[in-house]
Amino acid sequence: MEERLEERRRAIDHLIADGTLKSKSSIRAMLSVPREEFLPNDMKEYAYADTPLPIGYGQTTSAIHMTAMICEYTSMKIGHRVLEVGGGSGYMSCVYAEVVAPSDAPRETWGHVWSVEIIKELAERAKIDIKRTGYADRVTMIHGDASEGLPENGPYDVIAVTSAAPNIPDALKEQLALGGTLLIPVGDISFYQTLVRVRKLPNGKTMEENIGSVAFVPMRGKMGWRD
Repeated sequence: MEERLEERRRAIDHLIADGTLKSKSSIRAMLSVPREEFLPNDMKEYAYADTPLPIGYGQTTSAIHMTAMICEYTSMKIGHRVLEVGGGSGYMSCVYAEVVAPSDAPRETWGHVWSVEIIKELAERAKIDIKRTGYADRVTMIHGDASEGLPENGPYDVIAVTSAAPNIPDALKEQLALGGTLLIPVGDISFYQTLVRVRKLPNGKTMEENIGSVAFVPMRGKMGWRD
């Protein structure tokens, strides 16, 4: 599992050098989780290329820098409850878990990650890889449509959406905890959108901020794009 550790270190060092990765917790998390273990066999050699990689069924796992950006822009920290909309390979779910529930921290301080993937085959494969890499006690992978969230486990300190939506679903805003952050790509069905950060203020109102241009696969499900 550690045969590509040096490649991982070089990739993380680059993200630190260019200012993408800043927090110690995010750096530690990304150094801890082996991306190659969540990729198809023919993609493993490209694990630390900073680019989206195909994982089957027309889907990709995000570039390494995007994983780092989500950790940083949501101010994810130990104890947080995280909802990931679009679990994909499960790699990003496990990086978030290492931030909110570090393996070297007391269990009573741990947060948890609920990750929902709409494609059954991807969800099932991710469950296997999450368990095999030791994250099943911190990541719950669910097959389903979370375009309107997962209210039964909310509210969440962080909601991370990893597919592009036509607009920001109100249900996701509602499931944010006070002080929580939602990060979601919004825009056209083509591969160029705006990454929007939504923060829920102490009075319950939300504030939106455009982070910049991104490229994500289209969101599927009730609040996503229709085929």
